[in-house]
Amino acid sequence: MATRRLGVRETLGALNAALGPGSTVWIKETRARHLRSRDFLAPHRALQALFDDGQVPEHLLHVLACLQGPGVAPVLRCAPTPAGLSLQLQRPAVFERVLSAVAAYATPASSALPGQRVLLHCPALRSSPCALRLSQLRTVLVADHLARALRAHGVCVRLVPAVQDPHMLTFLQQLRVDWPAASERASSHTLRSHALEELTSAHDGRTLSPGILGRLCLKELVEEQGRTAGYDPNLNNCLVTEDLLSVLAELQEALWHWPEDSHPGLAGAPDTGTDSCLVVHVVSCEEEFQQQKLDLLWRKLVDKAPLRQKHLICGPVKVTGTPGPLMTAPEYYKFRHAQVCKASALKHGGDLAQDPGWTEIFGVLSVATIKFEMLSTAPQNQGEWLLLFNNILPFPDLLSQTAMLDCTAPGLHITARTEMMCKFLVQLSMDFSSYYNRVHILGVSTQHNGLGRAERYRVKTKEAEDETSRPHLFQEPRPHRFGQMFVRLQLLRAVREVLHTGLAMLGLPPLSHI
Repeated sequence: MATRRLGVRETLGALNAALGPGSTVWIKETRARHLRSRDFLAPHRALQALFDDGQVPEHLLHVLACLQGPGVAPVLRCAPTPAGLSLQLQRPAVFERVLSAVAAYATPASSALPGQRVLLHCPALRSSPCALRLSQLRTVLVADHLARALRAHGVCVRLVPAVQDPHMLTFLQQLRVDWPAASERASSHTLRSHALEELTSAHDGRTLSPGILGRLCLKELVEEQGRTAGYDPNLNNCLVTEDLLSVLAELQEALWHWPEDSHPGLAGAPDTGTDSCLVVHVVSCEEEFQQQKLDLLWRKLVDKAPLRQKHLICGPVKVTGTPGPLMTAPEYYKFRHAQVCKASALKHGGDLAQDPGWTEIFGVLSVATIKFEMLSTAPQNQGEWLLLFNNILPFPDLLSQTAMLDCTAPGLHITARTEMMCKFLVQLSMDFSSYYNRVHILGVSTQHNGLGRAERYRVKTKEAEDETSRPHLFQEPRPHRFGQMFVRLQLLRAVREVLHTGLAMLGLPPLSHI
């Protein structure tokens, strides 16, 4: 069956190989107006890098027209056009091949490495559903989707934590998330004994709060991993608690004992090759710092902790149309479910929510709405990154380009890129406006209610200057998200500096309000 299946990747590979080693010039068309006449195109500009004047030799045109190979779609014709080399497939033959083996196209193109194992860890599932934030709900849906995708490719997947809260299990079933349940906690006795030997604060005579065993320095371990590892440089001391050790015990138990059906020959038996397993921690951006502590603590306390630990960080969630940003996950589900019921009532008439025949349909539609909202955007997407990467980071280069005059060009005339700054400032304004309307920057936003956008921007940028000029504030006790607020204030200040500098290049003063 696999030899009969046609593939876009195989066809593109054969097309590129026919033009010479290392060639990657062909593209698959997607627009309807292009597909009227061609299926693949080698753009003229790309061909110019391979052949004189972009002219493909006749013998290569013949090779392309007669292209064959495993998974390669049959070619109808290949001919030069003003856009480049145009190729059209034998569409009736392709239809016949595909429709005669439909099942083959509903499976992954290629399986992953045989025996590969992935431990997916989603810390959000240790809370109760009523405390589950929307950003945490996203991590659950991402982990569930990733587990399904990996298993479809033949990867052995273990999900942690096993859920103990019956209300959470009910909510996950409501969301159609397949997650294991637990009957008892893993024993942390061995880890506790090892931890007490490593802790520095357990023997200094001070009274510790209930549940806290002591303090462990992680600074040395962070330095050992190197700056390229990506750990927060502020990681230093970690308060080791009974709960942390319970989490580590469960992770270690899952790593060493896989389910019976996970992999032939390994089921039910301890695995001594922990390096063969990849551990992926799926966490929200608010949980990232704590998860890094847990990662390092695992490496510190367990000799055979997995060397390959990766963190999949999911960005913040802002769902349009909801009553407020502080909705819990169950409230969010009820809100979307009510919308689905209302829309169906308007379409079909009557109160269909009371009809048992529609109960399942409404549940599926509600979950589908939530999953498409949560998964349609890359988990790591940040407003912050767009502003920094597209506007602040390249701004020095932009300034250089606007001042660049090519005096070596022949002829009398010279060009100047005067349009670059205006286009840049327009794009910066749009990016900033989008970010400003979506992201909650300050801890208290009600103090700006009633102000216009320009006035709020002036107030916030003034606060950014005031706050960042007072280092003593960092020594005062603040909530967990206070550091994030200061980062955003710094970003806001950087945007202001770029904006003011750009306006100055046009001889325009910044306005405090309009």
